[in-house]
Amino acid sequence: MPIKVPDNLPAKEILNKENIFIMEESRAFHQDIRPLKIIVLNLMPKKIETEVQLLRLLSNTPLQLDIKFMHMESHISKNTSMDYLSTFYNVFSDLRNERFDGMIITGAPIEKIEYEEVTYWKELSDIMEWTKTNVTSTLHICWGAQAGLYYHYGIKKYLLPKKMFGVFEHTKVYKHCDLLRGFDDVFYAPHSRHTGIKKEDIEKTDGLELLSESNESGVYIAASKDGKQIFVTGHSEYDSNTLKNEYLRDKEKGLDIELPKNYFKDDDINKEPIIKWKSHSSLLFSNWLNYYVYQMTPYDL
Repeated sequence: MPIKVPDNLPAKEILNKENIFIMEESRAFHQDIRPLKIIVLNLMPKKIETEVQLLRLLSNTPLQLDIKFMHMESHISKNTSMDYLSTFYNVFSDLRNERFDGMIITGAPIEKIEYEEVTYWKELSDIMEWTKTNVTSTLHICWGAQAGLYYHYGIKKYLLPKKMFGVFEHTKVYKHCDLLRGFDDVFYAPHSRHTGIKKEDIEKTDGLELLSESNESGVYIAASKDGKQIFVTGHSEYDSNTLKNEYLRDKEKGLDIELPKNYFKDDDINKEPIIKWKSHSSLLFSNWLNYYVYQMTPYDL
């Protein structure tokens, strides 16, 4: 089934070329079905790139999705024009009285900044509080996961000795969990972050469960026991070349950055990356949509 997006969203053309079923608003209007309402709070600097990555994964479901995008009203984007944001994005003040079946809060390249020093922390806190009553299930990604764990449970992040950067092996901790249904015993996911979460902080927190971890990259997935808040510390949505582009970007800036681990064949940047995480990422998003959104949300929001 398709995802429904605005008729002229630039990401739609990219996805159409990949043969991904995108339904225009005008066509969806005539279908007698209630689509799931999904809101994406996009905190990433390259917004179109993130839109494409998420829409590609969200489309892999038999459900019809009505997707809206949100940006922070209290922050001026350096990489995306206000014309683009005003055309394709909403702000929280316009949506606070609406209800949504699901929400995604993306990562943001600000891990080293204390939460309270982030320019839009107050607005983000208001949004995360709002999700408790107005969203059936919220999926937090990377920095969004760390911010969510801090806001909802007071769990602090800690600075890593060096950037966690590459594709890492993960295992299931809670094996009989719907979010991990169909996962192999060992699966892979990309990480790109300077901070982490301590496993013991998850385990000692009432109402929170550790679902997946990695011997090398640590805590990967945690969730509230009611499934309303899900926290994924990696970037399962990344494209094949996203880690490569981040590496080249940091090198151009003169930053001390190592090659992403377990990514390039023979650790040779001139060779193609080895893609190990696509099937896992598809399952992660489809399981979330099915078991934590569709199966749980009321028909009449």
